[in-house]
Amino acid sequence: MQVVRTILFPVSFIYGMVTLLRNKLYDWNILKSRKFDLPVISIGNLNVGGTGKTPLTEYLVHLLRIDYKTAVLSRGYKRKTKGYLVATSGHTCEEIGDEAKQVKTKFPDIQFAVDENRVRGVEKLLSGDEVPEVIILDDAFQHRSLKPGLSILLTDYAHIYTSDHLLPTGDLREYSSGAKRADIIIVSKCPPDLSPSAKCFVTGQLQPLPHQTLLFSDIIYSVPVPFNDVLIDISDQTNSIFLVCGIANTKPLEQYLKQYSEHLTIRTFPDHHGYSLDDWLEIKNSFESVFSKNKWICTTEKDIVKLYKPEIRDLIKDLPVYYIPIKTEFQGDDKLLFNKLIYDYVGKNKKNS
Repeated sequence: MQVVRTILFPVSFIYGMVTLLRNKLYDWNILKSRKFDLPVISIGNLNVGGTGKTPLTEYLVHLLRIDYKTAVLSRGYKRKTKGYLVATSGHTCEEIGDEAKQVKTKFPDIQFAVDENRVRGVEKLLSGDEVPEVIILDDAFQHRSLKPGLSILLTDYAHIYTSDHLLPTGDLREYSSGAKRADIIIVSKCPPDLSPSAKCFVTGQLQPLPHQTLLFSDIIYSVPVPFNDVLIDISDQTNSIFLVCGIANTKPLEQYLKQYSEHLTIRTFPDHHGYSLDDWLEIKNSFESVFSKNKWICTTEKDIVKLYKPEIRDLIKDLPVYYIPIKTEFQGDDKLLFNKLIYDYVGKNKKNS
């Protein structure tokens, strides 16, 4: 795979020139960016793959929704619909995307809309019956046609953007110099015991600008939650765990599950995979024929929302299926600083809106 990526370096160069020219056209105001007169917070990354955007979106929703009418706007990645759509609890992953379904399921009372055109999406949110006081843009760092008031850039601790290369040689969507547009840079998925010297090393790699705040966070896994009425003693270390997931990186989750059992078998699918009935027929057959008596199926929050299809739910109704909730947790005093930055920005700009 690495050999192929190296061979594709000329393609990366052409891709980089195109993205660089596009960004310069926005920087020079030849291509116009629309700014709205209310707090708009953008969450994004430079690398493709999971950096923890959805958990951070949920963190912001949880932080703001009590005091402000909060709305989330996403493109609805890999949905089968087009245009602007206001998500409801009844919508499926195929209609609004798996990450949108995950957030809407967890926070059913907030406004959540999907639109590949972010400017149009914000306009429609503001023209609706319930006008939001703050809008969170999920995965919008490269959407230069909309200028957020506060831009948050995420980078995975194990995959810092300054040590990566442009697509297709690497995983960067644009040159790492694009990070200068961020107001807050969050190093996500850090080890929970990250040392001060390690933080200094990462800070030296990223070299944040004077206007930027650099913070560190990690992902916290919660106790497995049953998906249906079939329960098992998950604390029994003799159990076998069948991990089924379609996420970018399974390693942290694998490490977490070892506290429940060392007997772990993994069945992975591509990131954002839309499960079919045939997929789960295969999973069920493998689970029932190969595994010991003491066993359970584990999956992620992003995957579990795809199992609400009636045909899949009926198929697995007699299986012990659990999922692992996750959340963003800031390290040390970074939580207080991040919360203050968000509230100061939203409070100041709401008064001016």
